[in-house]
Amino acid sequence: MAATIEGQDKVLATAQRIVQSLGNTSDTDDMLLILSAFDNRLSTLSSFVSSDENPSSAAATASARPAAVDPRFDEAERIILNDADSSSFSDDYLAAVDDIIQLTEELNLSSVDAGDDVMDRAENALQLAMSRLEDEFRHVLIRNTVPLDPDRLHRSSLSSSAAAIAIAATEFLGCELLGDEMSLELIHPDAVVDLREIADRMIRSGYEKECSQVYCSVRRDVLDECMAILGVEKLSIEEVQRIEWRSLDDKMKKWIQAVKVVVRGLLSSEKNLCEQIFVGSDLIKDCFLETSKGCVMQLLNFGEAVAIGRRSAEKLFRILDMYDALAQVFPDLQSLFMDEDAGDMVCEAKGVLDGLGEAAIGTFVEFENAVQGEASRKPIQNAEIHPLARYVMNYAKLLVDYSDTLNSLLENVEVESGHPERENTDDSEVENMSLIARRLLALIISLESNIEEKSRMYEDTAMQYIFLMNNILYIVQKVKDSELRKLLGDNWIKKRRGLVRQYATQYLRSSWSKALNCLKDEGIGGSSSNASKVALKERFKNFNACFEDIYRIQTSWKVPDPQLREELRISISEKVIPAYRSFMGRNTPYSAPYEKKKYIKAQNCVYSCHKTRPNSRKQAHSFHGMLGSSMDNEFEFLFVIIVKRDFVIVLCDLIWGKWGWAEEAWPQREEGCIALEGEG
Repeated sequence: MAATIEGQDKVLATAQRIVQSLGNTSDTDDMLLILSAFDNRLSTLSSFVSSDENPSSAAATASARPAAVDPRFDEAERIILNDADSSSFSDDYLAAVDDIIQLTEELNLSSVDAGDDVMDRAENALQLAMSRLEDEFRHVLIRNTVPLDPDRLHRSSLSSSAAAIAIAATEFLGCELLGDEMSLELIHPDAVVDLREIADRMIRSGYEKECSQVYCSVRRDVLDECMAILGVEKLSIEEVQRIEWRSLDDKMKKWIQAVKVVVRGLLSSEKNLCEQIFVGSDLIKDCFLETSKGCVMQLLNFGEAVAIGRRSAEKLFRILDMYDALAQVFPDLQSLFMDEDAGDMVCEAKGVLDGLGEAAIGTFVEFENAVQGEASRKPIQNAEIHPLARYVMNYAKLLVDYSDTLNSLLENVEVESGHPERENTDDSEVENMSLIARRLLALIISLESNIEEKSRMYEDTAMQYIFLMNNILYIVQKVKDSELRKLLGDNWIKKRRGLVRQYATQYLRSSWSKALNCLKDEGIGGSSSNASKVALKERFKNFNACFEDIYRIQTSWKVPDPQLREELRISISEKVIPAYRSFMGRNTPYSAPYEKKKYIKAQNCVYSCHKTRPNSRKQAHSFHGMLGSSMDNEFEFLFVIIVKRDFVIVLCDLIWGKWGWAEEAWPQREEGCIALEGEG
């Protein structure tokens, strides 16, 4: 604008020099006529000629008669005065404003006193016109703002998926998605032209401040309304830190969704609107900054409150989501607020981003320490999977989804690991792992150490190994069936499976060694003496007692994994049945069949009626055949190791041979373990 006025001054000065050089000749009048026809402002040049020739005469003449008024001024003044109280513009109102602006510029540029009356009239008309334009500018902004549908937008905003955000933006905000950018229609397009026309005249008249104030006031309210629709409330840092977790979690989800919509949608479109209305004016950056800084600071204040708030494990994933959302739009913020005046806002956003990153890593480290130091002393009933193992492994599975983010954060933060290293952890493998893989490995090692410590709370050694098998196998399965497998590698899984097999071997040894010791020949003797018969009978009694004791204790132990249950069943069968069969075979010559019947007294022959009760002699033979033994002509005491539901049951059945099959001896109950009394 200043450049335009300066150019006009040069044109007038040049024309003045041309007329003065001609002097008071006939050529001067012709030149004045030509220049006046080109631009009526040049008609005042005649005063320069007369004043040069006779200054005193010119001054006297000027004071003797009133200044000539351009007829267009009278017409423009009339239109402006008549439309002052009208609810709408007449077709020629803006043209009248242009004439008043032009006349005012001419009077200000001219060195001739145009008369106080004319100047006052022009200034009054201009002031009245600007007041009228200011009101109209506000009304057009308000009237043509694109309305939002809060209810439908809130329903769509409940989902955290990018697709839901895109649908919400497209369907309810009236926006168009272009890659990662959103183009929102904030004002009806037809109104933008009218706003530009009004803003241009207010700026030319020197009323840019009033124009800017109206624009910023209206658009700030609109953006505040959009923030409320997106679910982002105006909260102080203290208020955020006092919110209970469930409510805070909901607000964090809404914040994550709002950041992209606000920065890539609302603010980007708001800047485009400023550029369309204030074409070529310095008001573009000023109005955009003043309008948008409120909602940007509202978002950043919430992010800062979360970053400096109390750290807890359940917040980690939301904090990482907030970090990712802000990191994705940070380049857009830099582009929108690249001006020096807006530099503080970009620095503020960078500070919040760094704070969220530090909060995420700090929360992760605290979670590691909490796992390592978890010291609950109540043993889990039935040796099942410990809740800590479930929680930590599900937590680790979710962390894998944030591998890229965590790797970038861990590069900038040195985290010392205080976790113990297992002997079967290969240093070369660790060196080849990513940063997050190393942290997750340390987390799982810490969990394993904690599980091992908790196993010592069981007094029964065999139960300790069942507990360890259940939990280590659960950890292995979680790794194998998730993206953790890619981070930790197949070799890690192989080593942990070997560890489970070691625990299974130790379980068999600690659980069955006492019973199997009863099947050894030491102390029985090699003759058919009464002492040998007594010792043999005592061995069978001791074996039966050990067997029943194992069953009584272990019948409630749970092994949730079906494959592990089957492997344990087979292992027990392979260990116990051959030993018993061998012992029976070695000692058969020392006793007659009727004596064996006395020695092998089935005082508590137990079996399960749940899906395993033989209902015929044929099915009983199938059990017998499964164990790899032919039916004895008299009878044979067999051990059937089965699995009932999800825990190990040791089944001891007396299968009849020579004396026939007594089907009525099988109880008809459908559940539980039944005890039968009597001799074989």
